[in-house]
Amino acid sequence: MSNDAVLDSLRRRMRAMFSLYEDALASMDDTHVNHFEREGVLPIAFSLFHYVNMHDASYMMLTGTTPIWNDDWQQRVGVTVNDHGKHKTVDEMIHQRIGDLDAFTEYMRAVYSRTLDWLASMNPADLDRVVIARPFPPQIASTFSARVAADHGLTVLDGIECWLYQHGLRHMGEIELARGLVGLGGMTS
Repeated sequence: MSNDAVLDSLRRRMRAMFSLYEDALASMDDTHVNHFEREGVLPIAFSLFHYVNMHDASYMMLTGTTPIWNDDWQQRVGVTVNDHGKHKTVDEMIHQRIGDLDAFTEYMRAVYSRTLDWLASMNPADLDRVVIARPFPPQIASTFSARVAADHGLTVLDGIECWLYQHGLRHMGEIELARGLVGLGGMTS
């Protein structure tokens, strides 16, 4: 498959996945997102913030652009744990809550819009650029993306597929499951 066809597929898949996040937020309120089920079960707020904030940070790794998240966004969104939680325990992250869901939605849209604009203007040859060469640093070596990487390292294509797309679908699956815990249905079949 040519890089042109791969990039076209990535653009369509990312738009489709982002639309699932939009639909999820349009059908939930603060009580759904911040619902505490029981010890050991992360709230929807965790899955939402974790993925969008990690997406923001991953975009930086792929493009060299400063993340959108900053102290102003923290003040507006009001997350109780100002951390994506990648290196935190479940016991720490069960406390994640989103204070202003509208502000969070605005942040999410800014992150997703920037990614879609980047993908729309990307030269297909850029997909082959190595983002992180082997040997990987410890924080990368233990990740799923390290298992996907070629002998020469992680490429832009690997980063988009692992850090942005597959990671986003994983957390959307968690959100769909958690919606059942708060009396809402799944979103896709």
